[in-house]
Amino acid sequence: MLSLAFLCVMALPISVFGLDNGLALTPPMGWLSWERFTCNTDCVNEPADCISERLYKDMADRLVEDGYKELGYEYVNVDDCWMEHDRDQNGRLVPDRERFPSGIKGLADYVHSKGLKLGIYQDVGTKTCAGYPGSYGSFEIDAETFAEWEIDMLKVDGCYADPKEMDQTYPTFSSFVNKTSRDILFSCEWPLYQDQVGIKPNYTQIAKFCNIWRNVHDIDDSWQNVLSVVDYYSSHQDELVAAAGPGRWNDPDMVLAGNFGLSYDEAKAQLMLWAVMASPLLMSNDLRDIKKEFSDLLKNKEIISVNQDPLGKMGKRVQKNGNIEIWTRPISPQDKDGKPSYAVLFFNRNTIGGPTNVSVELSSIGLDSVNCYNTYDVFSPDHSVKYCPKDNLHARVNPSGATMIIAKH
Repeated sequence: MLSLAFLCVMALPISVFGLDNGLALTPPMGWLSWERFTCNTDCVNEPADCISERLYKDMADRLVEDGYKELGYEYVNVDDCWMEHDRDQNGRLVPDRERFPSGIKGLADYVHSKGLKLGIYQDVGTKTCAGYPGSYGSFEIDAETFAEWEIDMLKVDGCYADPKEMDQTYPTFSSFVNKTSRDILFSCEWPLYQDQVGIKPNYTQIAKFCNIWRNVHDIDDSWQNVLSVVDYYSSHQDELVAAAGPGRWNDPDMVLAGNFGLSYDEAKAQLMLWAVMASPLLMSNDLRDIKKEFSDLLKNKEIISVNQDPLGKMGKRVQKNGNIEIWTRPISPQDKDGKPSYAVLFFNRNTIGGPTNVSVELSSIGLDSVNCYNTYDVFSPDHSVKYCPKDNLHARVNPSGATMIIAKH
C-alpha cells in the first residue's frame, strides 16, 4: 500500500516541484560498476570482482592514486544488486550484510575520505531490474535513507514501473530527494522507458527533476552497440541539444575504454563523441589492470576540457558524407561578437581499409567568425595552425576512429 505522504505528493501539481540543486553544472565524471561487473554477487569464487564494498574501495583508490581524480573523475557509483532482498522492519533498505559489512554509510565515509563522491542505484518501480526492492511507495523514506548515508548521486532506473506513471513518479521521488538536507545529483531513466513504449518524452519537464537522464538502451561492450547509441543521438539531436545545459544533461551511458570489446581507435572515438555530446563521463572498466594506452586516453586533458566546457552547449553532427561524419561543439572562449570557439570531430565509420583523409571548409560547418581560428589536434596541443573561415581544415582519420581538432579564438 502506498504511504499517505506519497499519495499527498502525487496529488499536488507537478509544477510546484523543481530541481534546483546547483549540481552537474558540467557533465559528471567518475566510475560506475554496471557494464564491467554487472550483478556479480559471487564473492566466494570471485572476491575481487563481485559487487561489494571491496570493489568500490579499490576503484576509489585507483581514481586517486592513478591521477583520475585530479582530472575531474570524482564519482564512485554503485549500481544494482547492492542490497538485501527485503527491507528491514522499519521499511528501510538494507545493504547486503556479507558483501557490504561496513554498510553504505561506512563505504561513503571511505570514499569521502579520498576526496571523492559516492553514488548509488535504485528504481522508481516496485523492484530493481535485478529483482531487489524498488522505491515505489517508499520514495520519502528512501530519500531520507540515502541522505543519512551521505550519498552524492542517485541513479534511478525504471524496471517494474509503468512508463505512463513516470510523469508523476520520477518528479515525486526527485522532490523528496531534493527536500533532504543533502545535495544529491539525480540521475533518471525516465525518457528511455517512455520512448520504448511510444510516449514522447517531455524534456522540459524531465530537466526540472533530473540532472542527467538516459535516453536509449544500455550500452554494451561492442562497437555495433556504441554505433547504435550514436545513431539515436544524431537522429534526435535537435530536441536533445535543446534539452541539455548546465545542470541537465543527456546520458548515452557508460564509457567503455579499457574493457574487452573496443579497439583503441574505437574507444578513442567513443570518448571523443561523448565529449562533443556533453555527456557524463562515467567509466565502467577495471581500473586495477587497465592498459596504459587506455588509461592515458581517459586522462587526455584536451578531450576532458571539451566535455567540461563551461558554456554548457551540447554538440551535434553537422555533416555526413557516406561513412564520414563531422560533429561540432561550441566551446569557450567566445570572440568579441559572441561567436564561440569549436571542437570539431571527424568520425570515420568505415571498418575496413586504411585511414581516410578528410577536408572541409570551416564556414560550411558553422565556423564563420570574422576572426581566424588557432587549431590543434587534441593529442598535439602544442602544435597550432591558424585557419580562417574560408580555409579548408584537413584531418586524417583511422577506420572506426575519430580525430578531434580544437579551433579557438
